[in-house]
Formats: sequence, C-alpha cells, structure tokens
Amino acid sequence: MTHTEIEITAELVRDLLHDQHPDLADRPVRLGARGWDNQLWRLGDDLAVRLPWATLSADALLRKEHAWLPALAPRLPLPVPVPQRLGEPSERFPRPWIVTTWVPGTPADRAPATRAAAAADTLAAFLTALHRPAPDGAPAGRDRGGPLTDHAEGFAGTLASATGSGLIPDPDAVRAVWEDAVAAPGWTGPALWLHGDLHPANVLTADGTFCGVIDFGDLSAGDPACDLAAAWTLLPDGAVDRFYDAYQPTPDTATRRRARGWAVLKALVCVLIGEAGVHGRPGGKRTWGPPAQAALRRLTTTIHHSGSPVPKR
Repeated sequence: MTHTEIEITAELVRDLLHDQHPDLADRPVRLGARGWDNQLWRLGDDLAVRLPWATLSADALLRKEHAWLPALAPRLPLPVPVPQRLGEPSERFPRPWIVTTWVPGTPADRAPATRAAAAADTLAAFLTALHRPAPDGAPAGRDRGGPLTDHAEGFAGTLASATGSGLIPDPDAVRAVWEDAVAAPGWTGPALWLHGDLHPANVLTADGTFCGVIDFGDLSAGDPACDLAAAWTLLPDGAVDRFYDAYQPTPDTATRRRARGWAVLKALVCVLIGEAGVHGRPGGKRTWGPPAQAALRRLTTTIHHSGSPVPKR
C-alpha cells in the first residue's frame, strides 16, 4: 500500500465538490471508511465520495466502475454503489474520484450473516443476476476469473507464510483442497460478468442476511467460479449446498471444485491481512482474520482424512 501524500479531509472533499460539482458542495461531509484502495466519505444521507488513497491502481479501478457499473446495477437484486459523478485530477487532488450512491449496511467482516437460508438465497440471487455473458471489450480483472494455475506460485507462497506464522493448523488439508481445484477441468463457457472481490468487507449485512454489495473495482469477465467462492467465505456453516441449489444455472462439479480453490486462495490472503492488523502492521485489517479462518475450516472439512476430497454433487 502506498498512501497518498495529500491528507484527505472533509474540507478537501468539500473544496473538490465546490470546484467540479458545486450543486453537491453544501451537503454534510463525514468520513465513512478507509478501505484498501479508497477512502469513502458520506455526502449527505444518500451519496458518498470515493477517493483513491492507498494504491496506485485505484485510479483505473474507479474509472472502470464509473464506466460500467451504471449499466449493470439496474438488474442486480441488491443495492450497489452506483456512480453518479466523476471528479477529474486537479491541483487540489491529482487523482480521479467519484460520487456514488450510498449503500447502508455493516460489512460482513464485522457483522457476519447468521440467517443461513436467507443469506444463501440472497447471495445466489445476486450472483445469478450478475453472471451474464459480458460484451466484447469488457474490462480485465486483476488476475481474477482466469485459470487457477496462474496462481500456483502465489498460493504456495501464501500458504507457506501463513503456516510459518502458526495460522494454519492443517496445511496438508488446505493444500489438498487447492490441488483438487487446480486438477478440475477449466471453464469452457462464455466470459461472464464477475464482481471479482467478494470478500466479507465488500458485502454488507443487516438483520442476519446480505443487504448490499460494494467495491466493484475488480469488475471483470471470466470464470464464475471466482465469485462462487463467496459461498465458502461469506455464508454460515451448512449453507453452501442451499446456495448451489438456488444459483442458476446449477454449477457443474468442476465449477464447484474450482470455486473451492478460489475460496482457499482468498481466505489465505485474508488470514495474513488479519494477522497484520492484529499486530498493527501497515495494510493490516484485524477483522478480516476470523471470517477467513472460518472459511478455511469449512473448506478443509470437505477433505477426507486420507487427503482426498469429499465427493460433491
């Protein structure tokens, strides 16, 4: 993470709005959250301003959301932050920024879904609606939605780091899930629209189920297994089969196997980010650790003691 040299304050946000979108400048401004790529500032009750602050890639991700998400949002059954305005780089702030709708709810890393059936059905309905063939020219993701084999080196390094830190009680079981996923036949269907980053901090909850999805910076096209991994990383215990019963079209066995591989990969990364947060290291987020550990526990219970995967329909 590379924090911007300019301190982002409510005064700066108001000045940027006054310069480029003066009709919004009189609304109250208050900090909403500091995310991985962007800071989020509430703008009145129904809008938010997102400004890149911690990664160099955030500029392109915001422009991508502004270009593509307004057309996708109307067909999605959960609220998403729909871009309303684009702010261009200026002397005050040399990076682009956007104004979006505000999506209420609590991130699932802080308030996990507890109503298993409702959460499974809601997540399945959202991904069924999103996973439609993407047009030619759809944006590329940051290594999301392609072959799992492209991530073999990253998986090995992340597992070794997490195991060396004492965070993985059964690395052989984690490795077995991954190896089974990598051995599964690849995706042969059309490239489908993907969210690409459905970890718990990007999905909102209320009343024990999901109420919104945020941060579409990794919006891209590819293998739906990348998003279907969310069944393992977001849902309570025992809800995965219900999710797959509700998702349409019903995924084949190979897609479900690849989804487990994506889930293991994402969970390992979040385990390390959570551990960094516990120790106050840069980029760490302590709330990411517990849901990632829960996902790994769920995933490794699908492995026989012999190391072979439990058959799944």
